[in-house]
Amino acid sequence: MKKVLKFFLVGIFFGIVLVKSEAVSWYRIYEMFKFQSFHMYGIIGTAVTTGIILLLIAKKSQLKTTEGTNIRVPLKDKGLIRYLAGGSIFGLGWALCGACPGPMYILVGTGVFSMLIVIAAALAGTFVYGLLKRKLPH
Repeated sequence: MKKVLKFFLVGIFFGIVLVKSEAVSWYRIYEMFKFQSFHMYGIIGTAVTTGIILLLIAKKSQLKTTEGTNIRVPLKDKGLIRYLAGGSIFGLGWALCGACPGPMYILVGTGVFSMLIVIAAALAGTFVYGLLKRKLPH
């Protein structure tokens, strides 16, 4: 229960940060996809840079996960086509609904209940992927 509370509080903090930084704003996302504003690119770039620095610190100081194992990043294969296809599908969905998976829940919390349709569609897409996974090239 204590671990769940920690993750819940971190999620609330993350949601507040995303709302206050306007990262969940459809208008900011629209500006980003039309290359009219640096705002979202700045947020994403800061997140990537922070993640790289924190992973390097975790690796150097041998930090442990909540399960007690060392933090490590698994190596990825070199299948560029599947990453391009998956990223394109993700970006298309992001552009069409104006939110990526994390902010969808945050937007529901801020009163944008139409995002429940988007969440239902995302869950349906995940279910269909689960059914087709064995038939898809991986």
